[in-house]
Amino acid sequence: MAKIETDFDVLIVGAGISGIGMAAHMEMRCPGRSYGIVERRENLGGTWDLFRYPGIRSDSDMHTLGFVFEPWRHEKSIADGPAILDYLNRIVDERGIRQHIRHGHKVVSADWRGDEACWHVTVELADGERKHLTASFLYLGSGYYDYDQPYDPGFEFADFKGRVIHPQFWPEDLDYSGKKVVVIGSGATAVTIVPAMSDKTNHVTMLQRTPTWMFSRPAKDGIANFLRRILPDELAYRVTRWKNIKLQDWSFKRARNQPEKMKAMLHKRIRKIMGEQFDETTFTPPYDPWDQRLCLVPDDDLFEAMKAGRASVVTGRIARFVEQGIELENGEVIEADIIVTATGLKLAVCGKIAISQDGRPVDFAKRFYYKGCMFSNLPNLAVVFGYLNASWTLRADVNSDYICRVLNEMNARGADIAVPVLPEDHGLEEDDIFDFSSGYIQRALDIMPKSALAYPWRLNQEYISDRKIMRDSPVDDGILALRQRGADAMQAEEQLEAAE
Repeated sequence: MAKIETDFDVLIVGAGISGIGMAAHMEMRCPGRSYGIVERRENLGGTWDLFRYPGIRSDSDMHTLGFVFEPWRHEKSIADGPAILDYLNRIVDERGIRQHIRHGHKVVSADWRGDEACWHVTVELADGERKHLTASFLYLGSGYYDYDQPYDPGFEFADFKGRVIHPQFWPEDLDYSGKKVVVIGSGATAVTIVPAMSDKTNHVTMLQRTPTWMFSRPAKDGIANFLRRILPDELAYRVTRWKNIKLQDWSFKRARNQPEKMKAMLHKRIRKIMGEQFDETTFTPPYDPWDQRLCLVPDDDLFEAMKAGRASVVTGRIARFVEQGIELENGEVIEADIIVTATGLKLAVCGKIAISQDGRPVDFAKRFYYKGCMFSNLPNLAVVFGYLNASWTLRADVNSDYICRVLNEMNARGADIAVPVLPEDHGLEEDDIFDFSSGYIQRALDIMPKSALAYPWRLNQEYISDRKIMRDSPVDDGILALRQRGADAMQAEEQLEAAE
């Protein structure tokens, strides 16, 4: 059958880290394939363009949050938002990617047409106009949270006379000089905002319902900077990257296997900085380290702000919001001119795009992950959901490289379709897809795809093993079926019914 002509061989959704990474891999691995990137925002960067709150920075080192193919050359390995955007902009310019990006294009829906072996995609422009695009393969680099709505814990602010801000929608005109600020939350966002605001405010209070495990490290990686002085950039980057990957892996496994020792180590670091001001209860959560993601405190900035009296941490439950601030259940009132609700993100699957298969809506909660990047019985679609216990980009890199391998194998075989086939009587035993107690994870379990105990039908949290499997295992593994359009329409229809 004649091949259906599409607008793109691959349509990439999102011009953040995941989307740019896939485009760069296509430039390197699949130079003969056409691709386009659609991005709803007017700038690239995704998360790093959206969030504009004070101190916005990475919570992973940039030698692992950076791409495998592009060395991180800045002196600081814990980088601020502008430095990360500079890095991404340099990549898209030097690698010829920018010309492929269409800004102001929000993907509304995508329907896989089996008879045509392509995706029909509806995008909405900033003025409300809708356009129709087609692509043979759809790659979703749209992130993991809702860009439009953060998590709403149901606070009622009617009596509060000050200003309420959410970090996801930080106003450019906010002047907090000399103000009393309360940041509600104890996650990475709160831990970043509090010290960053403390230089200008009257005082900043971090109000936590539950403490978070925190660890400190220098913003500059001394070993990385030394290696860059004596080795070529690419070699120094590879060595530093592997060192940090192994350290992340060791830290996570030690926390899981020896939680009490990890607790003691984390407390020791904070006690060394805080001295007599160290209050162990403030920094002791009711869960073990890495049951939730650890919060990074670069250069001890939060602890230094607390020691200097510019910031404080209060543990308590909110009773109500009053005119002058927040009243806790114990009767204490924390005065505030500004309240920042760093209460967490709201997860979203596949960028909230209405995905369908031959006109039938796809319920991802009924699909199994395949190798952490595709889904059972869903053709020609891949997605990125980064590691919870390591840097997001590590998964983005292995997924991009793997999908390029799939595309090249399809080309070599003259195949139009790549689909992970899972029979109806699969008998797979489900696993807890995210063995994390974080609120944003637990709130979204009902919408997340399934994960099995056995590979490849799972979303692993083991980068080192994933990297080897995704790089070295054959594409034709007896599960991923490579087909020509129309060759087995009846079988595809049966599998579609089995997936529902």
